Amino acid sequence: MKNRVIMHIDMDAFFASVEQRVDPRLLGRPVAVTGSQKRTVITTASYEARAFGVKTGMTKGEAKRLCPWLIFVQANNRRYTDTCTRLVELYKHYSPLVEVYSVDEVFMDVTGIAGLSNGAISMATEIRHRIKDAFGLTCSIGMAPNKLLAKLASDMKKPDGLVVIRDHREAGKILKDLPVGDIAGIGPRLEKNLGDMGIKTCGELAGVHVRTLKNRFGVVGEKLHLMARGLDDSPVVPVWQEPDAKSVGHSMTLPRDVYNPETLERHILQLSEMVGRRLRRGQYAGRTVTLTIRYRDFHTFSRRKTLTEHVSDGFEICHLAVSILRSFRLKKAVRLVGVSVSNLAAVDQLPLLKKDRVRRDLIRALDTINDRYGEFTVARGRLLEPVNGNGHSNGNGNGSGNGHGVISPAWRPNGVKRVEF
Repeated sequence: MKNRVIMHIDMDAFFASVEQRVDPRLLGRPVAVTGSQKRTVITTASYEARAFGVKTGMTKGEAKRLCPWLIFVQANNRRYTDTCTRLVELYKHYSPLVEVYSVDEVFMDVTGIAGLSNGAISMATEIRHRIKDAFGLTCSIGMAPNKLLAKLASDMKKPDGLVVIRDHREAGKILKDLPVGDIAGIGPRLEKNLGDMGIKTCGELAGVHVRTLKNRFGVVGEKLHLMARGLDDSPVVPVWQEPDAKSVGHSMTLPRDVYNPETLERHILQLSEMVGRRLRRGQYAGRTVTLTIRYRDFHTFSRRKTLTEHVSDGFEICHLAVSILRSFRLKKAVRLVGVSVSNLAAVDQLPLLKKDRVRRDLIRALDTINDRYGEFTVARGRLLEPVNGNGHSNGNGNGSGNGHGVISPAWRPNGVKRVEF
């Protein structure tokens, strides 16, 4: 634990700060970034808005009641992902071990480059200054012997803060009275379950025998036992060392509840084309297509079919997904629809049949055009009428392709997890 030096860099109110940087009229004013559809919530609020109680996840109405002069800005995810990509390039000048944790957070392993001393503090200070000079943004940095404590440290002094947890002794003092919900990885549901056991702080959690936690929470119990003590041996995993994706998918919350199967099929075609694009970008193909449906009452279920051959063509993916949709009767109007492909394999084999080679070349040509000019610049005729939807990822990707969806936590600057907006 003493030998590792991990840095967590967390951009401050990232989406809102980027918008304030682009439009100086927003500087110093309460800003809330939202999606483009009616069914949208606050994705990020500026610190000026947070002072009035505006929080991520609130509806526009709730936020407006707290701050009547709140300015709503529609999200521009191309802008945010581009900024993240450039920030990552900056971080790589300091260490090759940069893990993109989310679009506005990274971990860096600087062990051997800078110890938890003045050298590390100087490095962190320089990074903060470079971000401010080059991007006009601020970040908060935490440094500690592991990822868990580094992330905790970066939250302790925001915005534009720098906190160092040097060793296990310092960590113990901080954790003793810290609410369990402040630890990354302990969500509201788990926090409630711990509260039902009379456990409110990390100090109280650390005092519970690991066997008791395992009996209540299974394998998670052992992890909770370690987290309460600030112990974490997980490595910083740069993008080029991440394991291959197990599935690739997209889902979208529809602008309004839909009962018409034909309308759903158009959404399925759009999602299938997006999935196919990402599969081909990563040189993958898959055998299993899964269709996910969420009714208006939030009841969610999935159906899947498996092929004998691997596919990456969006039209073939759509054909299978639509066949799944037609295999059952919709009981209620649909709120969300998703398409994913699993059972992946790397593909670089040359098609044997001429018709297959012609189709492959056509798809490559369409990909080249859409890579250059943007998603759905060239699309099937059925998609000429816009298929709008506030995209919500199933964990591997994101949204509707219009740049206003919710960015998936799985988004990465490159590779199969990258989503073009």
